Amino acid sequence: MDAKEKLRRYLEQRRELGETELALDGLTVDDALRILGANAGAQSARPPAATAPKQGAPMPRATETAGAPDIADWRDALRQAGASPDTMAAKKPSVVEPRATAREAAASPAASSKPAPPAPQAPTETIEISDIPAGLSVGTAAGELFGGEMGTLRTLEEIAAHVASCTRCPLYSTATNPVPGEGSATADFMCVGEAPGATEDETGRPFVGAAGQLLTKILAAIELRREDVYIVNVLKHRPPGNRNPRPEEVQACSPYLIRQIELIRPKVILALGTFAAQTLLETKLSIGKLRNQIHRYYGVPLIVTYHPAALLRNPSWKRPAWEDVKLARRILDNSSPTSAGA
Repeated sequence: MDAKEKLRRYLEQRRELGETELALDGLTVDDALRILGANAGAQSARPPAATAPKQGAPMPRATETAGAPDIADWRDALRQAGASPDTMAAKKPSVVEPRATAREAAASPAASSKPAPPAPQAPTETIEISDIPAGLSVGTAAGELFGGEMGTLRTLEEIAAHVASCTRCPLYSTATNPVPGEGSATADFMCVGEAPGATEDETGRPFVGAAGQLLTKILAAIELRREDVYIVNVLKHRPPGNRNPRPEEVQACSPYLIRQIELIRPKVILALGTFAAQTLLETKLSIGKLRNQIHRYYGVPLIVTYHPAALLRNPSWKRPAWEDVKLARRILDNSSPTSAGA
């Protein structure tokens, strides 16, 4: 696969996540895709020997395509497609990420077998929690979130029983088992995902498939046992074919989640994935714009990161996700018994 195709796939992934800019080069995602599209159009005007093969035929190597240079760097691909070098370098950020300690790197699920780069001349300062910008804030810390029907559910067991007979949305009719959530009723740390998958639907338990196994490892890396954490999804029944949750389904299921948070009153919430973050924070912003901030959900600090299933598809996101989880752990360590209601 040549550099142009790699870049095209990368850009499409970023656009699916709601990103609009390339942080490294200052080009918008749409502009870069238009440049690549224009270049592809120019290639299609070449003689038949240079056109793409039919579906099912083996893809030619870059060196085997008539008249096509072997491009090793995707920036060169953009330049040859018409991007200006001045434009590409116009908005390079000057953010310096903190370097993980040796112990953190060893515990990180994203730890690499590659040798570590040389240490910098001056030590990198550790970012304090107070230096993390404040994000969105939903609700106030005082008072109950719900009255009425949900307000009468006084325990997590009562919520689970209510979910088992729920018909608030059509998902109950296609699911095998409800997945209300599990963990400690007095958990200080709460993980909120999007919706049950196939394994969760079969077992009635959240995060027990491949993504769940990765989540368990991530929690262990920050010295948290799964049974001491409360793990839950926005949706309590599996959407058919693991499709994305629909707005009306999220609206129907959210009261259960909010009541669970109200009863548990965790000190930190880790929102896993787009739908969990957008549901709790009542926003349409992408994960890229919600990370690296400390949000508040009715006074409870809330950190946004990628869903473990997304980390399995895109291993390059494991490092930023690891930084998010470490931040959540630091908040937990620094919290006082009354911090959640402050």
